[in-house]
Amino acid sequence: MKITSFHTQVACPSASADPAMEPTGAQMANFVTLELRTDDGLTGIGYCGFVRVEMLKALQATLDALAGWTLGADPSAVEAISSRLLTMGGLGAPAGMVTSAAAAIDVALWDIKGKAAGQPLFRLLGGESNRVPTYASGFLWRNYSGDQLADTAAELIEKGFRGMKFRMGDEPSLENEVDRMDALMSAVNDDTDVMVDINQGWTVDQALAAGRAMEAYELTWLEDPIHHQDYTGLAHLADKLSLPIATGEYHYGVPPFGEMLERRAVDIVMVDLLRAGGITHWMKAAHVAEAFNKPVVSHLAPEILGHCIEAAPNGTIAEHMPWAFPIFQEVPQVSASDGALVLSEEPGLGLQFDQDAIDRMQPE
Repeated sequence: MKITSFHTQVACPSASADPAMEPTGAQMANFVTLELRTDDGLTGIGYCGFVRVEMLKALQATLDALAGWTLGADPSAVEAISSRLLTMGGLGAPAGMVTSAAAAIDVALWDIKGKAAGQPLFRLLGGESNRVPTYASGFLWRNYSGDQLADTAAELIEKGFRGMKFRMGDEPSLENEVDRMDALMSAVNDDTDVMVDINQGWTVDQALAAGRAMEAYELTWLEDPIHHQDYTGLAHLADKLSLPIATGEYHYGVPPFGEMLERRAVDIVMVDLLRAGGITHWMKAAHVAEAFNKPVVSHLAPEILGHCIEAAPNGTIAEHMPWAFPIFQEVPQVSASDGALVLSEEPGLGLQFDQDAIDRMQPE
């Protein structure tokens, strides 16, 4: 089997996002889709993105260039192709658009591999169940009032979610931040997992003070409280707080995870699909975390990373961030009975692009 052709398109779900309700998604939910075709009639799909619309042209050009290098290759040689693309695109130094584009190709190769084997991706990777724990993300924003947080949290529970994440870090005082947390916690029950994401917005001192104030709430984790490369600061917080520190989504490639873990700068390892370099490298990062007896969780792309969470021995929960859902015909649903993300049993990813929707989501 050989790769014979490819096709890329851009899609901008951000154009229909409500900036008041989705301030980040309204800017960053933009993608370049990929179809990788073989002489056996199989097509694998992937995408890259989560960028502003102004970056799509450059990202598509990068993906086109890398995909061109795969023509004539055996798609089952995922490791070799992925490594070659990262080396050709950036001399083996993972970063930026090269890694994101290579990740899209890596995902498409795994989709082909699953289809050729007649197995869903989670089973091909070594997993067993198509039901994956998940939590709602991208719904509880920093600009929300206490009432908005409480109302939205209640709606998420009604939809079946057993966990949710909200953003902090914009309030003028710690007292105001705690007031927002009180409002959210009043709307959830004891069985609801609550995560807090700061997106690197605090100093070490701010994070330590806020973390101590939040310890009484028994949160699932405190995510990216300070800059992701401040390993010394993160290690200090991990040591001083009983609240688990989650970080990792901003790292490119696999090596930073080893450094972060060796320095005891993380309690819960979060890995991004596109920054890691695709499924191949996401699983490597998960195994690095496993070697340090640390759990791994996903960042974005639940329709893909749900498979990886299930397959990783230390995988715990998938982030349900639905920003890419509009580009697909059908996506995994959240079960009302147990809050699990239910993956398709179809071979490969079990996903198909929605061409009509993509046609409607072209940039102006």
